[in-house]
Amino acid sequence: MAMNVGGDSGDEPSVMATINTTPLVDVMLVLLIIFLITIPVITQHVKVKLPHANNTPTVTKPHEITISVTRNGSTYWGTELVSSGRLLQKIMQVAVEVPQPAVKIRGDRNADYRYIGHVLYELQRGGMVKVDFISEPTANDIGVH
Repeated sequence: MAMNVGGDSGDEPSVMATINTTPLVDVMLVLLIIFLITIPVITQHVKVKLPHANNTPTVTKPHEITISVTRNGSTYWGTELVSSGRLLQKIMQVAVEVPQPAVKIRGDRNADYRYIGHVLYELQRGGMVKVDFISEPTANDIGVH
């Protein structure tokens, strides 16, 4: 890059501050030519006819388990009536699944809390991590006043 610095005489301009961009353009053109030459060398590969396939994404959503506790303390795994021992066996079977399914407890509003507490205890013993409680929304929750 060059800069023209004039003298102090009145005939010549004092300072001419322009940048000579010709060397910069030359360097950029040389780099462009180098890249254009090397790209075909990099992309050379063996010709292979690849098979066609339809890719469908698989979404693995863990299933939900609903445990219902009735007013008299009967426990249901989904719609199946289960005893306390059978409940623990079923919990231990699904607790090892990856990802672990979520457990939703539906407890009757008039059920004694010891029945629901027993289900929670069995879930803890079986190794379940995620437990939710299902309830009905109140009138305020659904916008009825």
